[in-house]
Amino acid sequence: MVVKGKEVKHFLTGNIEAEEIFTPEDFSDEHEMIADLAEKFVMNEVMLSLEKIENQEFTETIRLIKEAGDLGLIGADIPEEDGGMDLGKVSGAIISEKMAYGRSFSITFGGQTGIGALPIAYFGNKEQKERYLPKLLTGEKIAAYALTEPSAGTDAMGLKTSAKLTDDGKYYVLNGEKQWITNSAFADVFIVYAKVDGTQITAFIVEKGYEGLSTSPEEKKMGLKGSSTRSLILDNVKVPAKNVIGEIGRGHIIAFNVLNIGRYKMASTALGSSKRSIELAVKYANERKQFGNSLSDFNLIKQKIADMTIRTYANESSVYRTAGAMQNGFEEMKQTGEDYGKTIARFAVECSINKVMSTEALDFVVDEAVQIHGGYGYMAEYEVETIYRDSRINRIFEGTNEINRIIIASTLLKKYSGHSELNQIGNGPLERAKQTLKLMKDYYEATIQAIQKAGIDNLNKEQEVAAFLADLAIGIYRSESAVLRAEKAFNRSGEEKSSQKLDCAKIVVHETAQQCAIQGLNMAGYLRDDEAFLHAAGRLISSSTENIVETKRRISDRVIAAERYVV
Repeated sequence: MVVKGKEVKHFLTGNIEAEEIFTPEDFSDEHEMIADLAEKFVMNEVMLSLEKIENQEFTETIRLIKEAGDLGLIGADIPEEDGGMDLGKVSGAIISEKMAYGRSFSITFGGQTGIGALPIAYFGNKEQKERYLPKLLTGEKIAAYALTEPSAGTDAMGLKTSAKLTDDGKYYVLNGEKQWITNSAFADVFIVYAKVDGTQITAFIVEKGYEGLSTSPEEKKMGLKGSSTRSLILDNVKVPAKNVIGEIGRGHIIAFNVLNIGRYKMASTALGSSKRSIELAVKYANERKQFGNSLSDFNLIKQKIADMTIRTYANESSVYRTAGAMQNGFEEMKQTGEDYGKTIARFAVECSINKVMSTEALDFVVDEAVQIHGGYGYMAEYEVETIYRDSRINRIFEGTNEINRIIIASTLLKKYSGHSELNQIGNGPLERAKQTLKLMKDYYEATIQAIQKAGIDNLNKEQEVAAFLADLAIGIYRSESAVLRAEKAFNRSGEEKSSQKLDCAKIVVHETAQQCAIQGLNMAGYLRDDEAFLHAAGRLISSSTENIVETKRRISDRVIAAERYVV
């Protein structure tokens, strides 16, 4: 979604120009400074303590959170009036990306800056903000987010934790168990969701010192071994009534909107891990000799490096496009007086798209990085092995990718108006890619119409249809983001300086279009072989691009020469 004054353009139906989206090439001096600050903190402080962190020496984690707070990294995108630095959503994404190098520490940090502090920052009253935010933003106090339960994971509305008001009206008594709570071993403040009178989901600020609150032993996890993950036990915990965040019965609004922000921040962190995986893989491929040549001389290795780079480029383009749009939305909110909930909700689809796309891109990239390392990639002393294990939880965190697909599809189907404004494509090096992108958008419209003709309206039930529609929307968003970024770079710097972006964008569009068309053909029978739908799928699958083999070799050669992700 692009917001320009009062005009709202949707990426699926509107004509969006390259200059209307934010790209990493638009980073200001301030953005570059915050990137440098975050990177130096991770490389010079966190990386040196990784062994202690991975061994769960939590005193080291607590110390580093405090240092991050002193540097202003925790409150970077929190409003200045609430004690933050108000540097915007782009800066927040940059920091999350850089923190990825800190592996388990990035999860602790994300729990603090995102889902831990934001319920208070965005939905708390003045007294709550004044009482809790200053120490949370400096890292003196640490926050945890307690939503998941043993019988209610992604189904947040099914939570069982209860809250009952005392006769004098001064306290709520909370009872229940929260599961898999990040930062729980050392958190000072928990954001706990419970049902008042068994029906009204409500958010509470619960301090660790309250009587009846306890945590279980640490969970033994596949990855992220340095983060704290425990159950939170609430046994007749008396919470002051003034610690209710927002309104009684509106806690789910807080939960869902904070999770939207969490998804966008997670996408940024996954992007950082993808870049690190490429760097490790390429350096290893250059050093490792087989049959008298470096691994990076072999064309199948080059193909892997190219595919890793292409997916990361599309991921990066989408993440910062979303960050820029959200930053515009938050700035507009200050002028219009719209509340945080409504502002964040405007970007719910994009946040879910980024979460699904980024976490699945990372899993692909790090898997290929392990493959390039061969047997060494399976050994624990190699960093890529740790990233591989750590990455797997991301498709489960913040709502599973399956649930996020249903959210995307259900929202889009509900909002579809049947009106689009797609113009003809102009000339230039991306002409063919833009023609294919337009075919993808035509295909999206044909898909929606076929779904409606088939009488399908409950995507919670028709989940295969939901997944297909979501994948199509994700494919269009990532493809358009890649193309517009490359076009913007070409317009500013010419073809030679933007050649890597142009090559990546062409492949992104072509391969995404092919995948979406094949998925659609597999759905055709269930959608009653709708004629317009089949025609759109046929046009899409017959679209073509440049010489893919040569293009991918060019992409990989540039990355191999630089020994890191470059576009």
